[in-house]
Amino acid sequence: MYDLKERTKKFAIDVWSLCSHIPKNREFDAYVRQLIRCSSSVGANYRAARRAKSNADFINKLKIVEEEADESMYFLELLEIVYPKEKSKIKELHAEANELVAIIVSSINRARKNN
Repeated sequence: MYDLKERTKKFAIDVWSLCSHIPKNREFDAYVRQLIRCSSSVGANYRAARRAKSNADFINKLKIVEEEADESMYFLELLEIVYPKEKSKIKELHAEANELVAIIVSSINRARKNN
């Protein structure tokens, strides 16, 4: 397994790639824009967590990562329903987001124990 910093970046790029295949129209626009925002926020906030000033700051920033990954899962679930043409890629990205959430939750729990 490679660095989580790279993994979260790859997640954002893979989501962007998926979204580039979804029709550009009013019906999909809100979901696609929000999915791109929250999926890229996963990596951006993870990078910020790595520069945290304290353990409490680290935990707070990781909670944001958790929320953004979970939000990514939500919009992937919506897209799976409204755009089933990309179902297999959406399921793959949903599984990756779910794994990222699990890793981050584990990291939060460890950081709390070490506090």
